[in-house]
Amino acid sequence: MDILPSQLPADQAVRKSAKRTIELFGSDYLMATPSTPGDGSIGVSYRRKAEYENVAELPRALAEKQAKATASRTKRPKMPTPGQERKDGSSMALVKGSSGGPSTEGHSKSLVSRPSATPQQRPEWHAPWKLMRVISGHLGWVRALAVEPNNEWFASGAGDRTIKIWNLATGSLRLTLTGHISTVRGLAVSPRHPYLFSCGEDKMVKCWDLEANKVIRHYHGHLSGVYTLALHPNLDVLVTGGRDGVARVWDMRTRSNIHVLSGHKGTIADIKCQEADPQIITGSLDSTVRLWDLAAGKSMGVLTHHKKGVRSLAVHPKEFTFASASTGNIKQWKCPEGAFMQNFEGQNSVINSIAVNEDNVLFSGGDNGSMSFWDWKTGHRFQSLDTTAQPGSLDAEAGIMSSTFDRTGLRLIVGEADKTIKIWKPDDDATPESHPLDWKPTLGRQRY
Repeated sequence: MDILPSQLPADQAVRKSAKRTIELFGSDYLMATPSTPGDGSIGVSYRRKAEYENVAELPRALAEKQAKATASRTKRPKMPTPGQERKDGSSMALVKGSSGGPSTEGHSKSLVSRPSATPQQRPEWHAPWKLMRVISGHLGWVRALAVEPNNEWFASGAGDRTIKIWNLATGSLRLTLTGHISTVRGLAVSPRHPYLFSCGEDKMVKCWDLEANKVIRHYHGHLSGVYTLALHPNLDVLVTGGRDGVARVWDMRTRSNIHVLSGHKGTIADIKCQEADPQIITGSLDSTVRLWDLAAGKSMGVLTHHKKGVRSLAVHPKEFTFASASTGNIKQWKCPEGAFMQNFEGQNSVINSIAVNEDNVLFSGGDNGSMSFWDWKTGHRFQSLDTTAQPGSLDAEAGIMSSTFDRTGLRLIVGEADKTIKIWKPDDDATPESHPLDWKPTLGRQRY
């Protein structure tokens, strides 16, 4: 009669259980190397056999490949030993590095090859700009400027609620348009129609017929002041934005609201339109720039690099690039994805307005009257100066509110807080010899 396991003494029960286990799994256990009991080697051996038995040997193709690699490695010429000279006479002696340890002279100790520092591009020489004319006539801050396509006249809008048309060549006043009941903040002249579009803090967007000099259309929909507007270069489409944080796309003729581009969490300060995607670019005081697809009416991307509100945008007339300006910082971007290219650093003020011409000159004007001229390609500031407030006005009114280049890019029109419009031009007598380029490459600056 067999004795039940429960009736056996404990040591005999353990021994019997171990014997039964060896009978069942002995073939696997016997792979283990003899070792002291309790170190877990039998369990490790069993797991090794059960889990890795099928991959104990390399596949034939991989083994051949590894053998070829080993053979080619052994055929390479050996490196000279430390202190031994190469055939070309150059020494491979180990010298003491700056950290105290040995380092191979002329060779990096790093196993990862690091790209050498990108050589900096030399900036293009630009003539310095000088003041050509001061135009006075407005009774408020000049907040908006627009040049007509034939480059014969330009329009200005100001805090005195009027729009004035000026002769670009002589600076004489040609016309004054009244109709807004608050500050005029945005102007645009249509290249295909005799229309001038204006917007202001009175929530109004108006279309003026320049043949009859009167308002022919209103675009109703904004819930607050309208700060900026832009015309599409090819389509009969008008885009406006303001304090309500949305950009509205209007059919120019029917006055219908095609899209409401919502997404910004703050005032939209500037809008630009272009032919290719992204067709609409908006800058906002929520410190972001958004790229919009006009056909879909949706955002293509959000650029969140700025730390302060974005007050102005500038699209290059020839390149597929644009710039955005906020307090103390201008950033350059590449379309269509909005890839960051470089920073324009050095103007420590609230930058209200930027403009760029075909000659790769970027202008930026600050709230404190500071003006900077930059080379678009390299970000080098080749000229910086402060504007002079009109005699009789406060020094605090030396602020730049708006700016634009004319169609040729040879005249810069600047609207200021001292109620004047100043026109700047390049110095015709300047040469690279008389005004040499003041530029030194720096290690810290890299173009991405």
